[in-house]
Amino acid sequence: MGADLSTLTLRVIDRPFTNVPKMEPELEVDVAVLGSGAAGLVAAIAAADHGASVTVFEKSELIGGTSAISGGIIWIPNNHLQAEAGIADSRHEALAYFESLSLGQIDSDMAATFVDVGPEMLAHLDANTPCSFHLLPTYPDYHPEHPGGLAGGGRSIDNGLFAFGELEEWADRIRVNRPNPVMLIETPLGGASEMPSSDTLVSRAAAGQNGMGLGLVGALVRGCLDRGVTFRLGAAANHLTTSDQRVTGVQVVSEDHVIEVRASAVVLATGGFEWNEELCRTFLRGPMSAPSGSPDSTGDGLVMAMEIGARLGNMRNAWWVPVTRADGAQKWGADRPHLVLLERTRPGSIMVNRSARRFCNEAGNYNAMGGVFHQFDPATFDYPNLPAWLIFDHRHKTTYDVASCQAADPPAEWMVQAETVEGLAAQLDLDPVVLRLTVDKFNANARNGEDPDFQRGDSAYDAFNGDQSLDGIAATLGPLDRGPYYALPIESGSLGTSGGPKTDTRCRVLSLGGGVIDGLFAAGNVMAAPTGMVYGGAGGTLGPAMTFGFIAGREAASAGT
Repeated sequence: MGADLSTLTLRVIDRPFTNVPKMEPELEVDVAVLGSGAAGLVAAIAAADHGASVTVFEKSELIGGTSAISGGIIWIPNNHLQAEAGIADSRHEALAYFESLSLGQIDSDMAATFVDVGPEMLAHLDANTPCSFHLLPTYPDYHPEHPGGLAGGGRSIDNGLFAFGELEEWADRIRVNRPNPVMLIETPLGGASEMPSSDTLVSRAAAGQNGMGLGLVGALVRGCLDRGVTFRLGAAANHLTTSDQRVTGVQVVSEDHVIEVRASAVVLATGGFEWNEELCRTFLRGPMSAPSGSPDSTGDGLVMAMEIGARLGNMRNAWWVPVTRADGAQKWGADRPHLVLLERTRPGSIMVNRSARRFCNEAGNYNAMGGVFHQFDPATFDYPNLPAWLIFDHRHKTTYDVASCQAADPPAEWMVQAETVEGLAAQLDLDPVVLRLTVDKFNANARNGEDPDFQRGDSAYDAFNGDQSLDGIAATLGPLDRGPYYALPIESGSLGTSGGPKTDTRCRVLSLGGGVIDGLFAAGNVMAAPTGMVYGGAGGTLGPAMTFGFIAGREAASAGT
């Protein structure tokens, strides 16, 4: 059985304010936004554009959350950039795509709202903030063969470079893992024939220019500052204050002070709960051992909403992704999970389980991969596909980067290595006969340009993430036949959880007792995902997060009127 939620609530959120004597003067604001990822920043912009005074409260000393360390891509069907480029799309096609992937778990009203308002949000930010958006015209949807899917791309949007110098004293308050002076559209994955020159990248870095997630967050922060939005960093929200069944503000702890914030509306944008082990054990459908988003995503908003009787939804799901921690690179004081995408998609690699057998189309989209890791064997009472191993040969190693090891570098110490397939099996404690049969069967089919077992390469998405210098199915399907052989352990990770308070199409949090909780709104990974378990394409989390942040902000601005 899961944990008792009555005790869970008390354990998850520490309440230092009960022991803190120091009180700051009460603050009053029209809209209090909790969290500074893309959802919260867009909510702040939208609320300010509708005449509200806005303060963003962020428990970290850094702005941006998971959005800042992401690729910054935004998935929006039927957007204005598609229309300008002559790429056909429609509301009907987008909704058909969602329906084909929903497995009965999607709220059709929420999906329709995303499809209808997403283009408006994108156009508004494009025209009224420093954000600059660019079409990724060749990036396919993640399930392009499904009804309504686009194989040729157009729904995934890249954001332009943003110079952090424009943020002045706020420039060093953005969560920066490392400078990123490139846009996705300038890389081969984004459709470019080659990367920008090293001189160009050095010049951009010197000028403080960043793309992808950093560029997006930087531009949104500048948009907030231009509107007079204020930020309180190191300010952890712990408790929603209520009166007559309406949210009237929030209690925030900043260092050793308690701040009582009175607000006409509060927007939860605190991210998911992937870094809270107890919440993950209680709610998620299967193992998730390696979260890869912001370590501040510990479920604060979820628990505050639970305390006042919010209705929950989509709690067993997350935005799943295969990861490895083998390279041991450090981030936030812990092993950094490396998102394993290109390594398993390019030719000369396969994934096997602990039975030494393949178990999926390795080139499939990362979110759908969660399902195969969570397959349960009632006979052995465990998850047979965990742990898994990425197996690749020397040609793959010397042609492509693998995790933090560059193709031109010698094999890294953290790579398991052997001269033969059987030798590799022995080091991995796998059956050498079975692994040899697995590799031989895959190789024979790959040479014939087919994968009858898992259809790797049949989807346009598979080949897109492969070696684009090769044509057709060869971009992803190629034999492992040149020793030595290598392996990396693969874990079930996540970009963030996707369950939380359910909302209506106006982002108002629903009450367990019926109706809405007046004055409380939610957007981003803290809310029950409006797309259910569907991850439509590159940017499939940021697109809905920003769209519902846009809705939450404008609705919150009118909550007190």
